[in-house]
Amino acid sequence: MFRLGMFQRDVVAHFGGAAIIGHAHDPQFPRQDEAGVRSASAGRSAHVRLRHDRLRLFPPRSCPHAGHVRNITDIDDKIIKRANENGEPIQALTERFIRANEEDFAALGLLKPEHEPRATHSIPGMIRMIESLIARGHAYPAANGDVYYDVSSFQGYGRLSGKDPRDLRAGARVEVDEAKNDPLDFVMWKAAKPGEPSWDSPWGKGRPGWHIECSVMSSELLGSRFDIHGGGEDLQFPHHENEIAQSEGASGVHFVNYWMHNAFVQVDKEKMSKSLGNFFSVRDILRKYDPEVVRFFILRAHYRSPLNHSDANLDDAKNALARLYTALKDANGKEAKVDWNEPHATRFKAAMDDDFGTPEAVAVLFELANRVNSGEKNLVAQLRALGGVLGLLQRDAENFFQARPAGVSEDWIESKIGEREAARKRKDYAAADRIRKELLDQGIVLEDKAGKTTWRRA
Repeated sequence: MFRLGMFQRDVVAHFGGAAIIGHAHDPQFPRQDEAGVRSASAGRSAHVRLRHDRLRLFPPRSCPHAGHVRNITDIDDKIIKRANENGEPIQALTERFIRANEEDFAALGLLKPEHEPRATHSIPGMIRMIESLIARGHAYPAANGDVYYDVSSFQGYGRLSGKDPRDLRAGARVEVDEAKNDPLDFVMWKAAKPGEPSWDSPWGKGRPGWHIECSVMSSELLGSRFDIHGGGEDLQFPHHENEIAQSEGASGVHFVNYWMHNAFVQVDKEKMSKSLGNFFSVRDILRKYDPEVVRFFILRAHYRSPLNHSDANLDDAKNALARLYTALKDANGKEAKVDWNEPHATRFKAAMDDDFGTPEAVAVLFELANRVNSGEKNLVAQLRALGGVLGLLQRDAENFFQARPAGVSEDWIESKIGEREAARKRKDYAAADRIRKELLDQGIVLEDKAGKTTWRRA
């Protein structure tokens, strides 16, 4: 969640199922500080992280003090279940997955957040927030040792997702053994169970619920009110609704100015999920595609639009990115700075100011590339600089075109080129063609020009 002082045009956010327009300098959204954006993100998938990454890249000159918190849930029901199934300590399991996430995000070139708090390090703050909610009449300890949030005490419940609590209540059931007062009430503190980790609390040993973890980790580092909260669209209800209820119930102030919910990744227009058997990891994709191609594939879709994963769409992204790099073949490799007064930069900024419209911003990059290819070489630096705002086009063009698929070394490629050259000299053109095809099967294209053979990635 970034400070909205960075925007100079209206910004669109989704609230209650409708589009709400709020101006950056609207007094109903007062600044938390004079020159910063405060942001938090949720969601484990790479496309959510990458789409949130663009907020920190744009525009640095308007907001030099952006703050980003990425919460890490290292204790919940699923983690406990998986650790028990694996027969490994919970901490070992969570450390393994945290490292894997960090490696995947680094491969995609994601910026690291300023803070990555872990739920297990914030237990005292969670207990204090729950105590405050009980004192304010928003929560109650149950007979079974759990502590529940009283949804009926919070008048704004459902405003983010557009859901009416009366409709939700009508379709809910309360099991006979449940201790909560209302079907919509949710647990904030769970009484300890045998074999589970637990902490001391005024209500006995136990552990926090998922929703309270995120409220406390964000507010401890960003304050009671901050600017942008990110996450997948599946978190809008109930998770983000519950975060709002807890945080505003405890602080008495508006929790978040703007919410940004990413649409799902789809495979053949179906939601990607393990249950459907159409799940791909970042590592699966990076075995076949360059990380910058994957980044470009994600960024050229709007964050609120479904992202349809397929080899055909990734191949199209690869070819499109190659067109941009072709325009940079004559670049001198020096770091370029954006000239924000130049017309293309003005249009780029207008697109990004309008709900982070990266599809329109990418279109501006292609217009610049076309101008460069038409002979306007003075625009090369601007093309590279604007690409850098999105984390793109920062390599030498030759480096991009010669990026190798995983498992293919440059030494192997050069040795094959040497073998092919030897075959051509002895006029064994069938052998030369077989070597060319062998390289092409590994994603390497050979180009013969002026008596010299060069290679590039297919």
